[in-house]
Amino acid sequence: MEATVLIRPETTKMFLEAGQASQVAATQLAANAEKIQALAARLRANPPRVVVTCARGSSDHAATFARYLIETKAGVLTSSAGLSVSSVYDASPNLEGALYLAISQSGKSPDLLAAVKTAKAAGAYAVALVNVVDSPLADLADEVIPLHAGPELSVAATKSYIAALVAITQLIAAWTEDADLTDALATLPAALETAWTLDWSSAVDRLKTARNLYVLGRGVGFGVALEAALKFKETCGLHAEAFSAAEVLHGPMALVKDGFPALVFAQNDESRTSVDAMAQGLRERGADVLMAGPGETAPGALPCLAAHPVLEPILMIQSFYRMANALSVARGYDPDSPPHLNKVTETV
Repeated sequence: MEATVLIRPETTKMFLEAGQASQVAATQLAANAEKIQALAARLRANPPRVVVTCARGSSDHAATFARYLIETKAGVLTSSAGLSVSSVYDASPNLEGALYLAISQSGKSPDLLAAVKTAKAAGAYAVALVNVVDSPLADLADEVIPLHAGPELSVAATKSYIAALVAITQLIAAWTEDADLTDALATLPAALETAWTLDWSSAVDRLKTARNLYVLGRGVGFGVALEAALKFKETCGLHAEAFSAAEVLHGPMALVKDGFPALVFAQNDESRTSVDAMAQGLRERGADVLMAGPGETAPGALPCLAAHPVLEPILMIQSFYRMANALSVARGYDPDSPPHLNKVTETV
């Protein structure tokens, strides 16, 4: 563990920026409404044969959320682009008729830009979900959906990740004309404000001395499990692996012994029964299970808000960010300056 100067959790940039997610969501939903409706109409009139997502890091976790949402709501096959295919191997599949979703906070990563250029040349319609609207990515894209997260100075992405989830949800709700999800989105900013106040301090106490853990989710919840595992690594110096709640039943279960910690995200959709059963199986093997799921009452339950099932993971990750920030400080780290990391990753 690398000790740092003493920091109060409520003074970090990560804390201050993550706490802005409610206002970011409110601004974005209003500002993008007309643009989203126009793009949704285009997608209904000219349905893509496939959707390809293009992202790195936290943005790629938002892309995983998008994959589950697009395939379950719009019924369109969705795949993640291997950025090295274009940036290293100088190759490209046929993307005629594809919707290419590029997700980025900065819009500057060289490999992402190379992938978008190649995709457009291969026939894709490129849509950028990007926070910096005067970025090279925004210039490249056929359509830009601004994230409206404002400046994000902490290396750890928080409000920009939530902004990406909100933009994705708003787009898919409009594309599929899902009235229930559209109505639920109107309540999201207030719910995010409440989620930020929920007390996950029990997780700080139980993970302060941890060395390894699993983070588990399924369906739209898997993307936030991936994001949480990344934040444990980059801000807390804690080795965390994310798995689908179904995949962990295979090889990874062999590592679960008495006291092994696991954080489980469980939204109230068709996946909930299987995730609950998996969590119970972990407990029976002696794991220390922290469960984030609306209505959960088992030992280790973390408070969560009930909402539309698609929105519940967004609310859970907002509560998680506050806890992760506090855990980082408790473990002697500065969450704003993870070792060996920069805000913009110059991957080629």
